[in-house]
Amino acid sequence: MDALLKVKVAAKTLLAEGIAGFELVPATEDDLPAFEAGSHIDVHLPGGLIRQYSLYDLSSADSGYRIGVLREPESRGGSAMLVNTIAVGDVLSISAPRNHFALHSAEAKTLLFAGGIGITPILCMAQQLERDGRAFEMHYCGRTSARMAFVERLQAERFSDRVSVHVDEGAPEQQLDARAAIGTPAPDKHLYVCGPGGFMGHVLDTARALGWDEEHLHREYFAADPIDHSSDAAFEIAIRSSGQIIKVAAGQSAAHALLDAGFDLPLSCEQGVCGTCMTRVLSGTPDHRDLYLTSDEHERNDCFMPCCSRAKTPRLLLDL
Repeated sequence: MDALLKVKVAAKTLLAEGIAGFELVPATEDDLPAFEAGSHIDVHLPGGLIRQYSLYDLSSADSGYRIGVLREPESRGGSAMLVNTIAVGDVLSISAPRNHFALHSAEAKTLLFAGGIGITPILCMAQQLERDGRAFEMHYCGRTSARMAFVERLQAERFSDRVSVHVDEGAPEQQLDARAAIGTPAPDKHLYVCGPGGFMGHVLDTARALGWDEEHLHREYFAADPIDHSSDAAFEIAIRSSGQIIKVAAGQSAAHALLDAGFDLPLSCEQGVCGTCMTRVLSGTPDHRDLYLTSDEHERNDCFMPCCSRAKTPRLLLDL
């Protein structure tokens, strides 16, 4: 596992109702690694919690990192701890930035869709596209304007004419028309979406109905819906390098079975949304329950997320 970075909370601000912004600067003399739009960091919190947050401000890259944290009503502890207890001056451990949601490198027309706190990586993408002189449009959706961060900032940006804000409580004419906003697919068009699961599903399903293929659809989930474990069965994991057989109990995740067996498996979200624990599968059929892999990748069955996924066959052979 890569060494952690020490950062200090230089500023904590209210970005919108229920959303706190944190500016993180080096706590040592070392500079923080550079990052590109779509990157996130793992924030290590007291009590062993690890949570992921997107970096939202490309302009701050030379001085520090900025993250936005939504205080979830049903928080698993991470967002509540950050918003309620972490203060200016506190020192935190974080990972170096990682990017599972990178912009396509080719010159392309880019469509950006943000729902709620999903604005954090999308704002950074708009900044990078503007910096690189690339064509894009952004659609930012929220239930109420009070809970939407960065609206005033977006209106002041040089690319403000390419941003449309849609509020559920607003007038009918400003509501998102997903079909019109997405339009017909083309080889040089890519779509990026981040936000609540229902919002993302609506955008992605609309694009698919319009003929878009998965290679041009890019998404990042912040959280997954609860998984029904009532019918989970035990299965086995075989390790290619050693031949070791590890039993995964019905009430146990494959990830924790591997950890208990002594494997140094990187683990973060434990919901199948981040891709951190992705592991290669050599034989057997996974029961995919993640939101990170595409449907085509699920059908290939050559990798799975042991934090949440299980097995349809009695045994999986893993490349470990």
